[in-house]
Amino acid sequence: MARNKKKVGAYPSGMILFSLTLALFLVGFCGLLAIQSKKLVTYIREHYEVRAFLDKDLSAKKSTALFQTIAEQPYILKVNGVPQVNLVTKDEAAKEFIAETKEDFSKFLGENPLHDSYRIKLNEGYFEEAKLQEVKQDLEEIDGVFEVVYQENLVDNINRNITKIYAVMSAFALILLIIIVVLMNNTIRLALHSQRLLIRSMQLVGATNGFITRPFLGRGIWQGFLAGVIAVILLLIGLQIAIHNLPELGTFQDTEKMIVLMAGIVGLGVLIGFLSTFQAVNRYLGLTLDELY
Repeated sequence: MARNKKKVGAYPSGMILFSLTLALFLVGFCGLLAIQSKKLVTYIREHYEVRAFLDKDLSAKKSTALFQTIAEQPYILKVNGVPQVNLVTKDEAAKEFIAETKEDFSKFLGENPLHDSYRIKLNEGYFEEAKLQEVKQDLEEIDGVFEVVYQENLVDNINRNITKIYAVMSAFALILLIIIVVLMNNTIRLALHSQRLLIRSMQLVGATNGFITRPFLGRGIWQGFLAGVIAVILLLIGLQIAIHNLPELGTFQDTEKMIVLMAGIVGLGVLIGFLSTFQAVNRYLGLTLDELY
């Protein structure tokens, strides 16, 4: 039987494809966590409420005018053009208090001492202690507002924790990327080891480095692209399984950023495949005959 001839650029690629797919999947998973975390942070910030308590015995007309004044402020969050300012009457507040504490204060006080209030959601950019203080002062200057309250120091604590989480995730992603590049360089170099003598033979018959390198680079780019596509498919499957088991995750999806992430994974796969193959092939092109053996 005739022996199968070796073809330039045709080397065992199963391990390379598996390694690169796994690496890109991990990078994509980190990116997915970052996107979900950003949406979660935005959700927390936009659902944080400041409470503006109103003066007692405020007339309906004055209360309506007060609502318009508050709703027009630049720091008020608007969803589809609707200001997120909700009136909570003192009777509703009393029911909430009793439900939370299991104590009915009206039995020993004889009256409801609570105030009507507006529960206000702010734009994400005002989720800072200093800016919240400015909002508090601004609202308290409005005629008809008795007092403005919010959970002080909570915002700064949340922001500090968010910064720490992002720093850890960024460091992990950077370390992972370095490991991927080193791993792929070594894997492709080992895969090309079987073709080192064929590369040398082509050099001896006058083939240029570009002619020899071209098929390897084409294969490396294709492997990177294929690995990226497979990693994207695995990520999408994993995401759908997660949403099916935890429907609340559907709230934190960002389609535009997801598309950018998926395209970035495929692009990163192509780039790693190209650069790793280029570096490995050039190494063998520069070896002497003694070094090849």
